[in-house]
Amino acid sequence: MTRPLRLSLPSKGRLAEDAVALLSACGLEVYKPNPRQYEASIPAIEGLNVLFQRPGDIVTSVRDGSSDFGITGLDVVEEHRGDNGELLILHEALGFGKCALTVAVPERWQSVETVAGLRAILPAQGGSLRVATKFPALVQRFFASYQIPISLVDAEGTLELAPAIGYADLIADLVSSGQTLKDNRLRPLADGVILKSQAVLVANKAALRQPAALAIAGQLLELMEAHQRAQNNLSIFANMRGESAEAIAARVFSQKTIGGLNGPTVSKIIRQDGDPNWYALHIVVHRDELFAAINELRAIGGSGVVVAPVTYIFEEEPPRYTAMLEALK
Repeated sequence: MTRPLRLSLPSKGRLAEDAVALLSACGLEVYKPNPRQYEASIPAIEGLNVLFQRPGDIVTSVRDGSSDFGITGLDVVEEHRGDNGELLILHEALGFGKCALTVAVPERWQSVETVAGLRAILPAQGGSLRVATKFPALVQRFFASYQIPISLVDAEGTLELAPAIGYADLIADLVSSGQTLKDNRLRPLADGVILKSQAVLVANKAALRQPAALAIAGQLLELMEAHQRAQNNLSIFANMRGESAEAIAARVFSQKTIGGLNGPTVSKIIRQDGDPNWYALHIVVHRDELFAAINELRAIGGSGVVVAPVTYIFEEEPPRYTAMLEALK
């Protein structure tokens, strides 16, 4: 390949902000000298250019090979991925952009609780339900699985108005909190979730067969997984008096919360007064268990407790990197 490798990111909106924030948190700062430009770089990864595109265009760019990597929503990936088999999801849960493509009906349809229940209100003489959506492929497949005939309504702008003004019977749209549905007198069906979505990292399979692209994919996955693994953990340091490191560890293991990832790290403290019975204890605990951990440390004689955030937790090999290599065979 003669051109630099490319990573496509969303060009605007919350998804764009969160994608850049995630990369930054992973030590991959996006450098964009001119905010009006649609190109940027990541100085930490030599040979990787950044492009800014609409979410749907990111999928087609990666699918067709004009971009090598992309971060966008799973919803648009599944809608636009096509059938050439070249688009590979490397990381399916980046932790932001969460929503669900959901079937919603007018509140006045009180007798309809499920998707199957829509059959009861099908128009007579073999008619179909009019569904307003921006995801025709996903919606068509979903209703076909229930053998419910529908006609898709082209919809630009606010879908929630479609049933109220009469150009659609119901909608299938992305839902986060559900408040917009309530405001427009719509309600989701109990089994009407077509797809749960969040931001994902995708790549072009053909690109990944190049050593340079494979190395970048490994770096992205390594840092993203290590960052996510660390997000909900805290590093705790404490001083403890004891006869030996083993004796300190035994006290730690007598507690429920403070065992650490694979056990505590206990090291000798060299004190000015020469007292040989002081040790430094280091453990990693889940953020939700901090208060319990502090109490347990105090109960076994811990003092001078210091708590610090954890930026990365690296394992031997990222599971998603192994999965990527399997998919390329």
